[in-house]
Amino acid sequence: MLELLKEAWGALFHRHLSLTVISVIFGVCFLSAVATGFWLPARLAYVIALGIPIAYYWAKENARKLEVTVERPLDRLQEGQQFRERITVKNQGWFTKLWLEVEDPSDLPGHYASRVITLGPRESKTWTTTTVCHRRGLFSIGPTLIRTGDPFGFFRRVNQYGHAQSILVYPRAVELPNFYVPPANLPGEGRFRKRTHYVTPNASGVRGYEWGDSFNRIHWPSTARTQQLMVKLFELDPASDIWIILDLEKGVHVGEGDDGTEEYAVNLAASIARYFLVANRSVGFISYGARLFVEEAERGAQHYTRILEGLALARAEGDVPVSALISEEAKRFGRHTTVIVITPSTSEEWVGSLQALGQRGVRVAAVLLEPSTFGGEDNSLMVFGALAAAEVYTYLVKHADDITASLAVGTEAAEARPPRPSP
Repeated sequence: MLELLKEAWGALFHRHLSLTVISVIFGVCFLSAVATGFWLPARLAYVIALGIPIAYYWAKENARKLEVTVERPLDRLQEGQQFRERITVKNQGWFTKLWLEVEDPSDLPGHYASRVITLGPRESKTWTTTTVCHRRGLFSIGPTLIRTGDPFGFFRRVNQYGHAQSILVYPRAVELPNFYVPPANLPGEGRFRKRTHYVTPNASGVRGYEWGDSFNRIHWPSTARTQQLMVKLFELDPASDIWIILDLEKGVHVGEGDDGTEEYAVNLAASIARYFLVANRSVGFISYGARLFVEEAERGAQHYTRILEGLALARAEGDVPVSALISEEAKRFGRHTTVIVITPSTSEEWVGSLQALGQRGVRVAAVLLEPSTFGGEDNSLMVFGALAAAEVYTYLVKHADDITASLAVGTEAAEARPPRPSP
């Protein structure tokens, strides 16, 4: 009973306050006219009795025969890019539509597409909104809402058009012209190769043509000799695999938003992955936030897109320390692998896990975020010293540092450092 009273109170004095007030005025005028016979309250009651149905019909007609078209050509963008949306509202009726409030709700930061318009008979209006994507992540936009009503505000109508659409914003990746990590050993004296579907300078053989093979892979001399279409097989150049491990343990990250270690770590991972994939290297990626995310080491733009999708959704929500993650996934890394760990952790335990990989012949490097510069209480002095003692190639990134400059100092150190003997 109490819930029903609360609902009635909300309907009368919040959602339909104007209608409640005019109904009370009508009642007072009607009773006054009956009791006194005075003409003024009687005529006022007649006006209200006629005006309320007219207002109801006005609001109902104003919301009918509307056509809404929304064009969103891109649903995958990168931080800093512009999201464009084109909205068209058309009046398909023969009556003027007054006071149409068009809204396209979204949780995309900075997105604002609301507008109040008036449409004449058979008229349409189109406008374009532009939103700069300042934050990575998965966002929702739509469906489009049109709110309208009568001029007195007695009745409100809300119509929904279209459906919600997801917008995925990738993290920003900067160019790293001078990034360096220790090169890994290649087995077989540099003659190690593996089959690939990419076109490379290394053709290893031929096979019969299959549906979907590109015509530029046809080997015409073999086709002429065998009297059937033959295509070339290719192998990758010998090169070590790069594995990026991103620490998403909740307890080690500090700061919020763009000033937090989480955003810096994600941008570092995207930039490093881009650097090696542009160089046609195989890159793998591992993180453990809400769940374990693994992308096996591959090459190409499509592989980079998959890594960016994982980074766009990455959140520091994990409860697995990076030391445990390194130990658990160590079986993926061999002597022809370089592992790069990105973390703000000040625990020295993960340094031991990384050192154990190095003792197995895996080349290791670390990108260490200094948490004290992001508002954290701890500093990375001890863990940085432990990394130096373990001969782990380390970059130190602080808040407000330029990532390109911070990850370029390694080239100078690499030139000054004597070659490390193979284990």
